[in-house]
Amino acid sequence: MACFLVPTTEAIVTTVVKKVADKKGSDNIFIKKMDWLNKMLWGGSALLAFEHVWHGEVTPWFPFLTAAADPADATEMLYEMGTSGVAMAVLVTLTWVVMVLVSQAIAKKKSPAEAKAKA
Repeated sequence: MACFLVPTTEAIVTTVVKKVADKKGSDNIFIKKMDWLNKMLWGGSALLAFEHVWHGEVTPWFPFLTAAADPADATEMLYEMGTSGVAMAVLVTLTWVVMVLVSQAIAKKKSPAEAKAKA
């Protein structure tokens, strides 16, 4: 119903964090690669939002989320956000962490080989 709001909120937060860190000139590898996370979160959230619009769970009129109109459905919606939404956001973030660590390992592995090739 509204599980896409959790990764969307994370995408908003990480976008702001990235912009602030870029202004400060951070050298942290995770900050440098945060664009990957932002693209994964924004893309996934957009796809999920489209799917919810397609199924009529999101409407262009107030209250926008059909589940928010009925208190019983609102409880179910909040439960879904707390379970599915959080799980999706955590899974995307963990996938990004693994991607960054693997890219760093590959970069470090290439460095000695390139040094030998140049010597």
